[in-house]
Amino acid sequence: MEKILVETSARHVHLSAEDLETLFGKGASLTFKKDLSQPGQFACEERVKLVGPKKEIANVIILGPVRPATQVELSYTDARTLGVDAPLRESGDLAGTPGIKIVGPCGEVETKDGVIIAKRHIHMTPDDAANFGVENGQVVSVKIESGRSALLGDVVVRVSPKFALAMHIDTDESNAVCGFGKCYGELVK
Repeated sequence: MEKILVETSARHVHLSAEDLETLFGKGASLTFKKDLSQPGQFACEERVKLVGPKKEIANVIILGPVRPATQVELSYTDARTLGVDAPLRESGDLAGTPGIKIVGPCGEVETKDGVIIAKRHIHMTPDDAANFGVENGQVVSVKIESGRSALLGDVVVRVSPKFALAMHIDTDESNAVCGFGKCYGELVK
């Protein structure tokens, strides 16, 4: 079976166009820094500060392009540091999630929701899904062979012709199972 690249999805922010202008000024646009593994997704030069009830985290990266709604993705450690009770959710499932203060160079935004800990997930094309014998929304496990081998369960399969094959885990999980360098997993149904 083909191995799946496991990538660390570190804390980041996706901004709506309205919140981008509030934080960075009228007419602001995101400045491309580098491509990410998923086609059309990119890291930006712009950074923000997250302010929670307990502490703040500065220099948080923004990922582009802009989205319909602002979303903040954290690890459990980040959420605990900030003092935010962020739920484990799939990206875009923001109903009933907590908000947070986001500070930029030109202003700040107090979101009413949008803070999540992203569920582990695998991006794949329809051809990848056929090859692995899985479908969109299916929950699988992934066996990771590394210095600290592990079986990660509750991994959501996300299928789209716009995706490239890669699994995303947060920083806490990556530190626990991947360590440094590249890490690969094997899908277990």
